Amino acid sequence: MIFQQPGESPYDLRFNLLGFSTRISWTFWLIAVVLGYDLARGIDRMFGAASPGVLPLLLIWAACIMVSILIHELGHTIAFRWYGIEASILLYHFGGLAIPSGARWGGRSPARLRSGEDLVIAAAGPAFQIGSALLLTLGVWAMGYRVSAFFFMPTPLAQVGAALGGEEIDGAAAFALVNFYVLPSILWGLLNLLPVLPLDGGRIAQALIAISGGDPRQALWLGVIASAVIAIYAFQSGQMFLAFFFVWMGIDNYQAANPGSSWR
Repeated sequence: MIFQQPGESPYDLRFNLLGFSTRISWTFWLIAVVLGYDLARGIDRMFGAASPGVLPLLLIWAACIMVSILIHELGHTIAFRWYGIEASILLYHFGGLAIPSGARWGGRSPARLRSGEDLVIAAAGPAFQIGSALLLTLGVWAMGYRVSAFFFMPTPLAQVGAALGGEEIDGAAAFALVNFYVLPSILWGLLNLLPVLPLDGGRIAQALIAISGGDPRQALWLGVIASAVIAIYAFQSGQMFLAFFFVWMGIDNYQAANPGSSWR
């Protein structure tokens, strides 16, 4: 399966983050280059001779998305620990995972979590990620500068950026550092809230349906519908990677909702 965890490799980066075992697969850096190259090249052209070059800008992008996704997964792992469950973090080619590994200090196993607790754990990741970007935005604004990343977001968010105002950040590296962090942290955080499994929004929808006494398959069918809508939008706007991503998830949700299907 495309979302399956990659096997361990000697090229992976391993460390401990706030007591959580963390692994960054080498495949994470590959997708970072693919997603960030055009952005780095655009900022390089914008600043011209004042730019440090495409490669340093690409390294800033990779560092920013690494920190952004680590903060997202920290939200999940801290929530797991709150409920007495130990977890580890994995960053790989499709983002990040918080992987529960068992009870902590007499806590319960992940399988015994209640729906309300599942909801909190699922929501904690996007909340940490988006919240960190908003804090950075407010800090930059307090220093008299603006975050241009908002102008590349949907209209309501672009209006927020316009309302905050401020001067343009004049250094290429500083401009890249701020905008390369805010842009994916907010957009990917919001994208993750869409009601499509295995995204956090799908898990939130699943928990809400369970709390209301609904059929668990309703979350899967909701994922099929939401995936179709986003995939059509992405195709029409030329975002082929995003379209592929949601087509695949839509198929995965359909198969899970309709296990007798011969569509494989």
